[in-house]
Amino acid sequence: MRKVYLLVFLLVGSQLGAQNLAGFENFNLEAESFLNGSDLSGGFESESVFLVNDYNTDFSSWSGWAISNITDNTTPGFQNQYSAITGGGLESETYAMAYVLGESIIRLNDGVSPLGFYITNATYAYFSMLEGDAFAKKFGGLTGNDPDFFLLTVKGFQNGELSEESVEFFLADYTFDDNSLDYIVDEWTYLDLSSLGNADSLLFTLSSTDNGQFGMNTPAYFCIDNLTTADMVSSTAVLPAKS
Repeated sequence: MRKVYLLVFLLVGSQLGAQNLAGFENFNLEAESFLNGSDLSGGFESESVFLVNDYNTDFSSWSGWAISNITDNTTPGFQNQYSAITGGGLESETYAMAYVLGESIIRLNDGVSPLGFYITNATYAYFSMLEGDAFAKKFGGLTGNDPDFFLLTVKGFQNGELSEESVEFFLADYTFDDNSLDYIVDEWTYLDLSSLGNADSLLFTLSSTDNGQFGMNTPAYFCIDNLTTADMVSSTAVLPAKS
């Protein structure tokens, strides 16, 4: 009997395809400059991601995300809020900076999944934790024994639903019994986000052991670079059928 093969396509899952790298160089910043959303564009698009920005014209202030290539990593304080403690991006000059006023959000293009990014402290936050300032304590306290920490939590949204899965990263950790192990991140460090699955947006929040009447005293800043996503590719199987 002649065999006739019927093509039956079954979706057997999604696989990761080509990778996309957002290095934030597409903004062509002049040297020692930044973008903080004052053009009221609402954010910054780079490769397959959109970094949401909220600019307040009444106070000339911003929250969410900014883009910077400021290299001053020695001056403490709020006036140097656009600088990464590394003095530049991972492999280039430009990087993205978050100021988390409650939460910060990155939206992903349709059909991509988050893989990870490199992260480090902002200069402002770094020196505030290292030395203390008019608003925040020196991490570890006077004795160095205070179990302080500065923690980033990343969660994923999919179709408007916030995932229970999260990724945590300590920007500073002074909770060790051995004080010699205490640290404040001062280099670019990779953070793997693949466990968040097929998220279409990323939600960033910060927490600290240093809090006061108006919330967290630690400056709510951090920097990222080389955010990588992957195209989602549906794979199929062809099953033969005889007749």
